[in-house]
Amino acid sequence: MDFIVNLLVILPARIASHFAWAGPLVMRLVVGYVFMLTGWGKLNNLPQMIQNFTEWGIPFPNILTPFVSGVEFFGGILLILGLFTRIPAAMLAVVMLVAIKSAKWENIDSLETLLGFEEMTYFAAFLWLAIVGPGAVSLDRLLLRTTGNEDAPK
Repeated sequence: MDFIVNLLVILPARIASHFAWAGPLVMRLVVGYVFMLTGWGKLNNLPQMIQNFTEWGIPFPNILTPFVSGVEFFGGILLILGLFTRIPAAMLAVVMLVAIKSAKWENIDSLETLLGFEEMTYFAAFLWLAIVGPGAVSLDRLLLRTTGNEDAPK
């Protein structure tokens, strides 16, 4: 039994530990880029987006549409840079929950349907980044080093 545990649990964990920096970096780059682009698109098409928000029943669409679009655009940039990562990740996780509730809720007939929405996948990614943080390859980590706070929670 020890052989199986060593081969299938401990060895892969040791190998993966050398690449722990890659998971958060790849996730930040992918979702950050996607949301930077979608936010930019929404900011450049605000009248249509305000109409969509109105149809989805989101309150104060004239205020919330540019706000959410800005959160997506600037949050995406911050995620790419790994700067203040947990804040935009948490904000974007909330945006995904609101998107599911306002635009997709009536289509949910099962857990499978809910988990099949790309918004749910993005929610999971943002929640993970908000909890785990930006990883070693980030401006957050550089800020911690340059301010002498390397022992702070990462």
